Amino acid sequence: MGVEQLVRAAQRGDPAAMDALVRALAPYVGRICGAIALERGDDAMQETFIAVLRNVRALREPAALHGWVRRIAVREAVRAASGTATPFPAGVEPPPLDPVDVASALDVRTVLASLAPEHRAVLVLRDIDGLSEREVAGVLGVPEGTVKSRLHRARAAFARRWGQ
Repeated sequence: MGVEQLVRAAQRGDPAAMDALVRALAPYVGRICGAIALERGDDAMQETFIAVLRNVRALREPAALHGWVRRIAVREAVRAASGTATPFPAGVEPPPLDPVDVASALDVRTVLASLAPEHRAVLVLRDIDGLSEREVAGVLGVPEGTVKSRLHRARAAFARRWGQ
């Protein structure tokens, strides 16, 4: 079943389609939420899927699914990272990293954690997801100039902290 058919079936309330949609989107949403919300990434991911499933009927164009889900994931990840979402459950650990990448991943995670959630969101959307500055502005709901200045400050802060 293609994405459009899957979305249409989920919009009709088909539980199997909803499950398949979550499974198909989980790696994408997890990457966004984990990079922005850090240790609260799982919580942000869960909140993202709650919002997606509650509002899937409102999605007019199934082809716009990824952009729509991206906006929800970024919003929920920033909310979780800012502490305005439900706290991350105690005792729940993120999935284990490949041992070869642990040192670098921890360094990157530490540097990312020192940035404001808004700066992490801009970095993830622009440098990891590869969106244009105009697209990032649309996802975040801010002017393009704000994206440019946040991106400049975020990259400079990341570089400065990475070199310490």
